[in-house]
Amino acid sequence: MITASRYCITQLTVQKEPEYDDNEEIALSKTRRKKDMHALQEIGEQLVELDPKKLTEFDLPEILVDAILLARSMNKHGARRRQLQYIGRLMREVDASPIQQKLDSWQQTSKHQTARLHQLERWRERLLNDEHALTEFAQQYPQADLQHLRLLIRNAQKEKAAEKPPKSFRLLFQELQGIIVEV
Repeated sequence: MITASRYCITQLTVQKEPEYDDNEEIALSKTRRKKDMHALQEIGEQLVELDPKKLTEFDLPEILVDAILLARSMNKHGARRRQLQYIGRLMREVDASPIQQKLDSWQQTSKHQTARLHQLERWRERLLNDEHALTEFAQQYPQADLQHLRLLIRNAQKEKAAEKPPKSFRLLFQELQGIIVEV
Protein backbone atom coordinates (compact mmCIF):
# COMPACT_ATOMS: atom_id res chain seq x y z
CA MET A 1 0.00 0.00 0.00
CA ILE A 2 2.82 2.33 0.73
CA THR A 3 4.20 1.85 -2.72
CA ALA A 4 0.91 2.74 -4.35
CA SER A 5 0.68 6.03 -2.48
CA ARG A 6 4.28 6.87 -3.35
CA TYR A 7 3.51 6.18 -6.96
CA CYS A 8 0.55 8.56 -6.87
CA ILE A 9 2.62 11.28 -5.24
CA THR A 10 5.40 10.95 -7.76
CA GLN A 11 2.87 10.94 -10.56
CA LEU A 12 1.41 14.21 -9.33
CA THR A 13 4.71 16.01 -8.96
CA VAL A 14 6.22 14.89 -12.24
CA GLN A 15 3.78 16.40 -14.66
CA LYS A 16 4.99 17.37 -18.05
CA GLU A 17 5.08 21.05 -18.89
CA PRO A 18 3.39 21.95 -22.14
CA GLU A 19 5.76 21.93 -25.07
CA TYR A 20 6.18 25.07 -27.10
CA ASP A 21 7.01 24.97 -30.74
CA ASP A 22 9.66 27.56 -31.66
CA ASN A 23 8.10 28.00 -35.10
CA GLU A 24 4.70 28.84 -33.66
CA GLU A 25 4.06 32.58 -33.51
CA ILE A 26 3.11 34.03 -30.18
CA ALA A 27 -0.22 35.80 -30.39
CA LEU A 28 0.14 39.58 -30.27
CA SER A 29 -1.70 41.51 -27.64
CA LYS A 30 -4.65 43.65 -28.62
CA THR A 31 -2.70 46.80 -27.74
CA ARG A 32 0.17 45.79 -30.03
CA ARG A 33 -2.22 44.99 -32.89
CA LYS A 34 -3.89 48.41 -32.48
CA LYS A 35 -0.50 50.16 -32.52
CA ASP A 36 0.43 48.31 -35.70
CA MET A 37 -2.89 49.25 -37.31
CA HIS A 38 -2.44 52.92 -36.36
CA ALA A 39 1.08 52.85 -37.80
CA LEU A 40 -0.25 51.48 -41.09
CA GLN A 41 -2.96 54.13 -41.08
CA GLU A 42 -0.32 56.86 -40.60
CA ILE A 43 1.63 55.51 -43.56
CA GLY A 44 -1.62 55.62 -45.52
CA GLU A 45 -2.11 59.27 -44.49
CA GLN A 46 1.38 60.08 -45.75
CA LEU A 47 0.54 58.37 -49.05
CA VAL A 48 -2.65 60.45 -49.35
CA GLU A 49 -0.62 63.65 -48.93
CA LEU A 50 1.95 62.65 -51.56
CA ASP A 51 2.24 64.17 -54.98
CA PRO A 52 0.56 61.90 -57.60
CA LYS A 53 3.88 61.45 -59.44
CA LYS A 54 5.61 60.24 -56.29
CA LEU A 55 2.71 57.91 -55.55
CA THR A 56 3.31 56.08 -58.84
CA GLU A 57 6.84 55.19 -57.66
CA PHE A 58 5.31 52.70 -55.22
CA ASP A 59 4.14 49.31 -56.42
CA LEU A 60 0.73 49.46 -54.74
CA PRO A 61 -2.32 47.36 -55.52
CA GLU A 62 -4.93 49.10 -57.64
CA ILE A 63 -7.58 48.99 -54.92
CA LEU A 64 -5.23 50.80 -52.52
CA VAL A 65 -4.37 53.46 -55.10
CA ASP A 66 -8.09 54.01 -55.76
CA ALA A 67 -8.75 54.38 -52.02
CA ILE A 68 -5.89 56.90 -51.71
CA LEU A 69 -7.16 58.95 -54.64
CA LEU A 70 -10.67 58.90 -53.21
CA ALA A 71 -9.41 60.08 -49.80
CA ARG A 72 -7.79 63.13 -51.43
CA SER A 73 -11.14 64.40 -52.63
CA MET A 74 -12.88 63.97 -49.26
CA ASN A 75 -13.35 67.14 -47.24
CA LYS A 76 -15.60 66.10 -44.39
CA HIS A 77 -13.66 64.99 -41.34
CA GLY A 78 -15.71 61.88 -40.53
CA ALA A 79 -15.70 60.55 -44.08
CA ARG A 80 -11.99 61.21 -44.49
CA ARG A 81 -11.23 59.50 -41.16
CA ARG A 82 -13.21 56.40 -42.18
CA GLN A 83 -11.47 56.36 -45.57
CA LEU A 84 -8.07 56.57 -43.85
CA GLN A 85 -9.07 53.65 -41.63
CA TYR A 86 -10.00 51.72 -44.76
CA ILE A 87 -6.63 52.56 -46.29
CA GLY A 88 -4.97 51.32 -43.11
CA ARG A 89 -6.89 48.05 -43.42
CA LEU A 90 -5.79 47.70 -47.06
CA MET A 91 -2.21 48.41 -46.00
CA ARG A 92 -2.24 45.18 -43.97
CA GLU A 93 -2.09 43.27 -47.28
CA VAL A 94 1.00 45.19 -48.43
CA ASP A 95 4.57 45.05 -47.12
CA ALA A 96 4.79 48.49 -45.53
CA SER A 97 8.50 48.52 -44.66
CA PRO A 98 9.80 49.52 -48.14
CA ILE A 99 7.10 52.18 -48.36
CA GLN A 100 8.10 53.59 -44.97
CA GLN A 101 11.79 53.53 -45.91
CA LYS A 102 11.16 55.48 -49.10
CA LEU A 103 8.97 58.01 -47.28
CA ASP A 104 11.65 58.44 -44.61
CA SER A 105 14.37 58.99 -47.23
CA TRP A 106 12.26 61.66 -48.93
CA GLN A 107 11.66 63.36 -45.61
CA GLN A 108 15.39 63.25 -44.82
CA THR A 109 16.19 64.81 -48.20
CA SER A 110 13.68 67.54 -47.48
CA LYS A 111 15.34 68.23 -44.13
CA HIS A 112 18.75 68.54 -45.81
CA GLN A 113 17.36 70.98 -48.37
CA THR A 114 15.74 73.05 -45.63
CA ALA A 115 19.00 73.14 -43.66
CA ARG A 116 20.88 74.26 -46.76
CA LEU A 117 18.40 77.06 -47.46
CA HIS A 118 18.68 78.23 -43.86
CA GLN A 119 22.45 78.29 -44.17
CA LEU A 120 22.21 80.36 -47.37
CA GLU A 121 19.81 82.80 -45.70
CA ARG A 122 22.14 83.21 -42.71
CA TRP A 123 25.08 83.97 -44.98
CA ARG A 124 23.06 86.48 -46.98
CA GLU A 125 21.93 88.31 -43.83
CA ARG A 126 25.46 88.32 -42.43
CA LEU A 127 26.91 89.63 -45.69
CA LEU A 128 24.35 92.43 -45.78
CA ASN A 129 24.66 93.44 -42.12
CA ASP A 130 28.29 92.69 -41.14
CA GLU A 131 31.30 94.34 -42.78
CA HIS A 132 33.68 91.54 -41.76
CA ALA A 133 31.45 88.73 -43.02
CA LEU A 134 32.76 89.01 -46.58
CA THR A 135 36.35 88.31 -45.47
CA GLU A 136 35.18 85.30 -43.47
CA PHE A 137 33.12 84.12 -46.44
CA ALA A 138 36.16 84.50 -48.74
CA GLN A 139 38.28 82.40 -46.37
CA GLN A 140 35.67 79.65 -46.24
CA TYR A 141 34.88 79.72 -49.96
CA PRO A 142 38.00 80.82 -51.89
CA GLN A 143 36.37 80.03 -55.27
CA ALA A 144 33.87 82.88 -54.78
CA ASP A 145 33.96 85.94 -57.06
CA LEU A 146 34.38 88.60 -54.37
CA GLN A 147 34.03 91.57 -56.72
CA HIS A 148 30.65 90.35 -57.95
CA LEU A 149 29.53 89.60 -54.38
CA ARG A 150 30.52 93.13 -53.25
CA LEU A 151 28.50 94.60 -56.09
CA LEU A 152 25.43 92.51 -55.21
CA ILE A 153 25.75 93.35 -51.51
CA ARG A 154 26.06 97.08 -52.23
CA ASN A 155 23.10 97.04 -54.63
CA ALA A 156 20.96 95.04 -52.19
CA GLN A 157 21.74 97.54 -49.41
CA LYS A 158 20.84 100.47 -51.70
CA GLU A 159 17.57 98.76 -52.72
CA LYS A 160 16.63 98.24 -49.11
CA ALA A 161 17.40 101.85 -48.19
CA ALA A 162 15.40 103.17 -51.16
CA GLU A 163 12.59 100.65 -50.53
CA LYS A 164 12.87 99.30 -54.07
CA PRO A 165 12.03 95.73 -55.14
CA PRO A 166 14.67 93.29 -53.85
CA LYS A 167 16.23 92.31 -57.19
CA SER A 168 19.87 92.29 -56.01
CA PHE A 169 18.76 90.67 -52.73
CA ARG A 170 17.48 87.70 -54.74
CA LEU A 171 20.49 87.70 -57.05
CA LEU A 172 22.77 87.56 -54.01
CA PHE A 173 20.90 84.50 -52.77
CA GLN A 174 21.22 82.81 -56.17
CA GLU A 175 24.94 83.61 -56.27
CA LEU A 176 25.38 82.08 -52.82
CA GLN A 177 23.53 78.95 -53.99
CA GLY A 178 26.09 78.54 -56.74
CA ILE A 179 29.03 78.99 -54.36
CA ILE A 180 27.83 77.00 -51.35
CA VAL A 181 27.17 73.53 -52.72
CA GLU A 182 26.90 71.37 -49.56
CA VAL A 183 25.65 71.98 -46.03
